[in-house]
Amino acid sequence: MLQSVRNIAILAHVDAGKTTLSERILFTAGEIRRPGNVEEGLATMDYLPEEKDRGITIESGIAHFEWRGMWFNFIDTPGHVDFGAEVDMALSAVEGAVLVISAASGVETQTIAAWKKLRSRGVRTLIFINKLDNPDYSLDDVLINIEEILGVRPVLLSVPEYDSGKMTSVLDVISNTRLIHATDGREEAKKITSKASAAIAAKYYKEAVEFASCFDDVVLEKAMAEQLIPPEDLIRSLESLAASDDCILCYSGSALENYGVRGLMTGLSFFLSPPPTFKDGLLGQVIRLRHFQAFGEISLFRSMTSLDRTEWPKEFEFFRMKANMLLPVDELRSGDIYAMRSKKEMELGAQLDLGGNVVNKEDSETARVLYQPLLQTQVECLKIEDYAHVEQSLGILSRMDPSFRVVRHAEGGFWVLYTVGEVQLDVLIARLKREFGCEVQVGNPDVKWQERLQHQVGPLQNSFQAGPLKVTLSLSALPLATTEHDIQLKADFLENAPREILAGLRSALLEAADVGFLGKGALVGVQFELHSLDCVGDVPIPMIKKACADAVTMLIKPIDLVLYEPYMELSVECPVSFAGVVTGEVQSREGKVREINGDGRIHFLRAEVPLRNFFGFSTAVRSISKGTAQYSLRFLDYRHHNM
Repeated sequence: MLQSVRNIAILAHVDAGKTTLSERILFTAGEIRRPGNVEEGLATMDYLPEEKDRGITIESGIAHFEWRGMWFNFIDTPGHVDFGAEVDMALSAVEGAVLVISAASGVETQTIAAWKKLRSRGVRTLIFINKLDNPDYSLDDVLINIEEILGVRPVLLSVPEYDSGKMTSVLDVISNTRLIHATDGREEAKKITSKASAAIAAKYYKEAVEFASCFDDVVLEKAMAEQLIPPEDLIRSLESLAASDDCILCYSGSALENYGVRGLMTGLSFFLSPPPTFKDGLLGQVIRLRHFQAFGEISLFRSMTSLDRTEWPKEFEFFRMKANMLLPVDELRSGDIYAMRSKKEMELGAQLDLGGNVVNKEDSETARVLYQPLLQTQVECLKIEDYAHVEQSLGILSRMDPSFRVVRHAEGGFWVLYTVGEVQLDVLIARLKREFGCEVQVGNPDVKWQERLQHQVGPLQNSFQAGPLKVTLSLSALPLATTEHDIQLKADFLENAPREILAGLRSALLEAADVGFLGKGALVGVQFELHSLDCVGDVPIPMIKKACADAVTMLIKPIDLVLYEPYMELSVECPVSFAGVVTGEVQSREGKVREINGDGRIHFLRAEVPLRNFFGFSTAVRSISKGTAQYSLRFLDYRHHNM
């Protein structure tokens, strides 16, 4: 009988401790002998040099473990907002998730964003309340925070115990045991002997029964008859509760001190849904792309069938992936996650048939829309002979990350990189140099502006001739409504023309618009109208594209354009003692404060800010708040820029 598989993701706000929790899970399951610490750069899951240097997760690390007879793959996702697309792709392949909340900070901005992602995708979730090794942090305050902000009733299934201000154990509510450290540092379950501890465990067991009775008639009948509810009945009813939208199962402890981790892992074995049933005839789906110096391109792949090695598609290889290590396997199991290597170039979201052929492409356009890149940076080669290699390497990186775009400036011989934020840009450049050996010169980042037409221009006629071949066309352009940001082509007289001609014209217009005309950003919100197209001889498509692109360049002049800039919603949290200087910093950067709130300890503000003034804000706000401020930026819209 095949072992049951569960795929889980771990999500959190930055610094809530999710990578530390991931390490302790591997340690508890016996996958590693000693858990690594993020602060020391020794975390197993953070294997990129950029992750070790910054102490943050960048790529969704994947590892596996066995627990209570189940096989788990878990994905340690990034918490930094610049890498939100990594979270989206990870959630496409999981049955459940752990949302880590720091008791030091409670529910934060990225906690809310992660919660919304999980809810929108219907991913069954457990909460782990972390950092309770500090007795000054209140578990009750966090539970209230969860109910008020996330809108669900928390059901607590583990409770920390302290002695002289130090955490000494965690009470596991369902099993009615104390989780204490064994000699090797792992947790072990011991019988509760203290009356005070037994009373606390009984209190939370009773509360769990009260919540569970709303989801199970058997438990309800026994509770009303004041009968004892055995753990097996409670577990069954809590599984139904876990699938609801009204309540959330919560565990608590300290990942750093390895308290409460064992209880959480057991909860994962009880309360997650099984993998879905997949269609027959499918091999699986590509969920991420990675690049390794030793192996080249690797696809992270969710299998949708069970096959042994003799049944695999030709020239395909599969591996177990543990962080950056690849271990060969001899069989595939349905629902499991592997690393896959093939000579074929894969695409994110691609589904493969049993022969290894792409049969369905669920591309990453959704992620590209959600994570609109708002920074642009010019990159060029140091050596002309490296041009092709740099172009290929940038292409691989852009396929790996759906929130990153690259546009080639053919005439200037450089590329423009569009990124979500400064951290993402720094990491991409570092990987371009380290992984691909590209020597490049990088300009200063600027915001990604939008260029828009003020009025109609044209028509303009342009001709292009090469020997006996000649193409002549007439083109005009007019602005679309401000809510429409795309590029359109109107050419009614070409309705019955060959498809490749229309494709060539659209390609020329899109490439010209991408580069823009003021050197600030792409041209958007324009409808081009082709009035005539005359060809002498058998004109190839590249000639038509050239004539069209040249016409656009002659048609649109800088005086015809206006600039729009990106505005962001800025959310900042800091201790009240720094409220004045933080607010002043925001206002000095032209931020318009829209909301101020707080609880007497923590100051919160929300403002609308022009992105162009927020380069270096991270360093500045952490400096003036002595590292205590947390912030997030969310794109609002583009607004007219008054020169």
